Amino acid sequence: MSFAPPPPPRSTVREIVARALAEDIGRGDVTSEACIEPTLAYRAELRARERLVFSGGPVLAEVFAQVDPQVRVELHAEEGAWVEPKASVATLRGSARSLLLGERVALNLLQRMCGVATLTRRHVEALPEGSRTRIADTRKTTPGLRALERYAVRCGGGFNHREDLSSAVLIKDNHVAAAGGVAAAIQRARAYAPHTSRIECEVDTEAQLREAVEAGAEIVLLDNFQDDAVARAVEAFHGKVVLEVSGGVTLERIPRLATMGVDVISVGALTHSARAADLGLDFEVES
Repeated sequence: MSFAPPPPPRSTVREIVARALAEDIGRGDVTSEACIEPTLAYRAELRARERLVFSGGPVLAEVFAQVDPQVRVELHAEEGAWVEPKASVATLRGSARSLLLGERVALNLLQRMCGVATLTRRHVEALPEGSRTRIADTRKTTPGLRALERYAVRCGGGFNHREDLSSAVLIKDNHVAAAGGVAAAIQRARAYAPHTSRIECEVDTEAQLREAVEAGAEIVLLDNFQDDAVARAVEAFHGKVVLEVSGGVTLERIPRLATMGVDVISVGALTHSARAADLGLDFEVES
């Protein structure tokens, strides 16, 4: 099973890569300029050093397009596909100086993206066969890298939650406290939001859940609910509202939650706790 979602907008990728290259290159690679002849050509294999889900081909291509348009990038792995250890995911050919100039930025971004995609896939594969429950990310992303991390989640088979604060109404505990209660917060959000918008409300208790449903929330986020409370929520409100579970979600818990019938399981760890995947560039002089 593989997933190949549409990549982020080229302009977004271009901005992220340009910022990363400027940060890393500074005024130039003084070591390579001192040690490597400008005419020396390298061939490099980007290899997986562990089993991983690949994500980041468009980013790899953009890094070297900005470093040196003469560098050729040939991808061997599909976005969202499992890659076995030692397999080559891409071959790069070009100036040795250019390949070394972009190496670290390319690896930093791809290791991050593949790590997110791999962790997401493990969560998706924990769902029972045939389950309609969705695994979703959150806004707990690395500043400046949200577009790439959200794309990596999709490569892993997950779904994206709201892109930013302007893209959806999600009432959280601080909004409830400021508005004077769950019902009051929902009423104020309904009066403010466009008629096409759905209202999501986070709740901490079963009493708040009932209040949110009665006040007209279309989506209710069950925050840190234990399994027995989740089961009661599904029994009472399945099909009436979209039920999302978040907080305290582990791989071991996902099959139970999905079997109960929750609609969405949102997991902040997909982006805030994903380990960098192990990828490396192996160089040799091009004959």
